[in-house]
Amino acid sequence: MKEFNEINFGVSGDSITQGDQWSRHVCDILGFRTHHNSAVGSSVWHKRTVECAGKTLTTQDYGSDGFAGISSGWEPTDDPDEMQMRMNNCAVVHIQKFIAEVKSGEYPAPDVFAFAYGTNDLAENFGSADKALMGKSLDNNPDIDLFTSAGAMRWCIQTIMENFPECRVFVLTPLQTATPEHNEKTLRLIPMIRQIAGGMSAQVIDCYNNSGICEKFEVIGGTGKYLRDGLHPDVEGQTLEGRYAAKEIRNNLF
Repeated sequence: MKEFNEINFGVSGDSITQGDQWSRHVCDILGFRTHHNSAVGSSVWHKRTVECAGKTLTTQDYGSDGFAGISSGWEPTDDPDEMQMRMNNCAVVHIQKFIAEVKSGEYPAPDVFAFAYGTNDLAENFGSADKALMGKSLDNNPDIDLFTSAGAMRWCIQTIMENFPECRVFVLTPLQTATPEHNEKTLRLIPMIRQIAGGMSAQVIDCYNNSGICEKFEVIGGTGKYLRDGLHPDVEGQTLEGRYAAKEIRNNLF
């Protein structure tokens, strides 16, 4: 195993992960060498299809002909170009982009990779973990439905593992928010995260239960103890989550 100051850290997720938030604290605390973050706000695990302005728009693969790009937009729109970019904002595309950036030499291959999605996934798109884990290969596997959270999760984890065989993979659960209904949905997603990650022998980091961020001290739409708007951590919340994630990565990196 490399020393911590030799480790390249890859991460992907949604708005709670994009930029220099908890994952930057992980790098600083553990002294990792690099930080390659492909997270984009408003993203989900899975591919999507939507009707917009009389057009059927489906998630494109990164680098495919006519790839429209990726947008973090979330407010209502009738612009099909913008909506196509939103449909591309998912873990599957982020991982395709991440790998392309490594292969081009823009970033080094990761030694540790962390996924942090699920905040924006809807229960009707969760799919079946049992089905998603069937078979060994990703190629021509009809049980892996990339339009479900379960299928996309399995595909993303295995794709990172296959492309970077020495990489240690972690999967973070979503945080508690100020909204009880949102947390109820997350509590239905967490068993799937555990099952998919466990089936792929990836380590789960339980930010929902153990990060120190708790619904009871947060305010819906307002500023609470650690969430600036009931959903996104403020600087103190980012630091708290980063410290917890760093501890779990340090203690389980083998």
